[in-house]
Amino acid sequence: MGCLPSALEAALAPITIIAGHYGAGKTNLSVNLALDLVRDRRAVTLVDLDIVNPYFRASEQRGLLEQAGVHLVAPVFSEAGTSLDVPSLTGAIMPALEDADDEHLVIVDLGGDDVGATALGQLHRQIETAGYKMLYVVNRYRVLSTKPEETLPLLREIETASHLKATAIVNNSNLAVQTDMQTVLDAVPFAKKAAELCHLPLLYSTVPDFAVENTLPEGFKAVKRYVRFVWEDETE
Repeated sequence: MGCLPSALEAALAPITIIAGHYGAGKTNLSVNLALDLVRDRRAVTLVDLDIVNPYFRASEQRGLLEQAGVHLVAPVFSEAGTSLDVPSLTGAIMPALEDADDEHLVIVDLGGDDVGATALGQLHRQIETAGYKMLYVVNRYRVLSTKPEETLPLLREIETASHLKATAIVNNSNLAVQTDMQTVLDAVPFAKKAAELCHLPLLYSTVPDFAVENTLPEGFKAVKRYVRFVWEDETE
C-alpha cells in the first residue's frame, strides 16, 4: 500500500460510495481512487451510477480505466455508446455488488444528488450485507454548497434517498484549472465546519497535482484532473 493516505485506506469498505452535490467532483475523485487502488495491486470495479448527467461520467474515462485494470460497470445508455440521458440501470450492477469483498473492492460513483441516490436505494440491502462506506464530497466553490450550513441538508437528502448513511467527508474544493494551493487552503475551515455540522470525520483535502508546490502535509492528497470540461484541450 502506498498511494492512499492511511486515513482513507481505513475508511474504505468492500463497497465505497462517492456521493455529494452536483459538481462537487465525485467522478474525478472516483477515478483517482480506482486508479490508486489498482496501483496498490487491488482488484477494483468502478460502478458509474450517474444516471442523471450524461456528461462528466466515469464512463467517459473507460479507456484509461480498463487499460489500468479497473473493471467498469456503466449505465445502459453509456454501454450502448450514447450520451442520451436515460435513467436506466444495467443488470451488471447487482453481480458487482454481490462479488464485493476485501479482496475485490467496488467504488460507486453516485451522481445527481438525491435523484441518483434513489436508484442506489433500490440496492441498499445488498450494499449493507456486503459492507459499505459512503464518502460525502464537499466543494466550497459550487453553487448551493458555499456555506458549511448548506452541506447538511444536501447530505440528508442523499441519505434519505439511498437508505444509506455517510461515514466521512472529503474536501474537494477547487476552481478547476484556476485552482492553486491557496484555493485549497482557503476552503479547509469550510470543510472542517461542514464535517462538524454533519457529525462526520474529515478524511482529507484534495489538491490538483498541478497546484502542488511542496510536499503535502498530512491531511492533503494530490489528485490528477481526469474529468475536464468539453471545451478544454486534452493537452492542457
